[in-house]
Parts: sequence; C-alpha cells; structure tokens
Amino acid sequence: MPSGGSVFGVAEVDDLGNFPEKFLSGYEPDLIRADPLRCAVRPGDPRLEPIADACRGTGTVAVVGAAFHDQGELYVSALVIDANGELAARYDKQHLFKSEREIYRAGGAGCTLELEGWRLGLGICYDSGFPEHARAAALDGCHAYVVGALFSVGNGYHESRTWFPARALDNTCYAVLANHIGTTGGWNACGSSAVWGPDGRPLAEAAADRPELITADLDPQALGTVRDAEPMLSDLRDTTTHTRTRRRLG
Repeated sequence: MPSGGSVFGVAEVDDLGNFPEKFLSGYEPDLIRADPLRCAVRPGDPRLEPIADACRGTGTVAVVGAAFHDQGELYVSALVIDANGELAARYDKQHLFKSEREIYRAGGAGCTLELEGWRLGLGICYDSGFPEHARAAALDGCHAYVVGALFSVGNGYHESRTWFPARALDNTCYAVLANHIGTTGGWNACGSSAVWGPDGRPLAEAAADRPELITADLDPQALGTVRDAEPMLSDLRDTTTHTRTRRRLG
C-alpha cells in the first residue's frame, strides 16, 4: 500500500464510534510518563473489557484513543475494538507533537480499516496537519479519514477548521474528527467534534463546551457524485519523478 501501512478487516456492523486522542487516560503526558504501567494500556489488558463488552452488546466498532505500552515503548495509539469485542487493529500516531517526542515513539505505518465495503484511514491529531498523511489513505482507497484528537481553544480550533475541510476536499473523502472538551494535560480543549463531507462542507458538529454524541451517515452515492465532479484523485500526477526547473531572478 502506498503509505507502507496495514489493512485490517473488521466484522460487519451497523455503527462505528470514534473517540478522542488518549481518551482512556486523558491527555496527561506527565502522569503517563511517571507511571506508564498504570496509565497506559497493554496487549491483552483486562481494562479494555468494558469497551469490548459494549461493542459486543451493541454490534459497534470502536476506535478508542489510548496511550499504549508495548515491549518497553510508549505509543499514542488508536485501538480498534470490533463488534466481537476483539482488538482488531492498532494504529500508532506517526507525527508526534513536539511535547510528545520525549515520551512516545512514533508509529511506523498507516492503517486502513475495511468495514461494510468502506475503507477508513486512521489518524491521530497532529497527523491531520500533514496533507501527505490523508493522501496516503486516499491512495490506498480510503473513503473516509477518521481522526481522534486534542485541539485546543484558539489556534487549535483554527487548525481543525482549516485542516479537516482541506483533507476532505483534497482527497474527496469524508473526514471525521473526535476531539476532547474541557481541560486535560494543561490544554483547554475546544470540543467541536465534527464530520465533513467529501466536498469539504460540514455535515455535523458537536458543542464546544459539553459532551455530545454526533452522528453522520456515509453515503456512497454522495461520495461518487463528488468524486465525479472533483476528480482530483484520478487526475493526480506523481510529481516526485518529474524534473523541476529553478530560475534566479535579479
């Protein structure tokens, strides 16, 4: 696959739930660094069982943000719990924010989920600021870019409202953001989780200051209509192999 990542099949379900970055612990770098065994989950961690039970009971796939401890390393991860309650996939954040680099190891691969005929590319917060990250998912056939994050009040809100419509329109795919609210890890989060259509227009948006569940239907007909009208993906040329000219003026 172009992103060098993995594709995971997920059992057929009716719903997908997406949660913010490090949802299980809160965005608490000092706390997690001080006691990773308590604050980060691990392979086979029994503390994931309540989520697994909820997924089994409702036929839902959950993408849950967590600090993850694996073979002595810490990762910022998105854990995919399928409708059978199994840990079906794990994506590790590839683009670490400057304050995270002393604590976590960057992930080495992208992750695409296959669910009921849809291909979903996972991202975590700062990943979404890099157009190449969502583009790699789109080139792997993804129809939606699904991200858990912590965007803060002020510039973080501005970034989220710039990046996500652009990622959606650039790749003619749905873009899904689950964001924290309130204060965590010293950050005042801006909430406003949202879903954008493949034309970059918002479809649903949560409140900025209270917990709220938003839903959106991914419509294959709408996706096809936008991709017919905006053929960026099919018209994309590989510019990395082309000669580039440079001229000094004056």
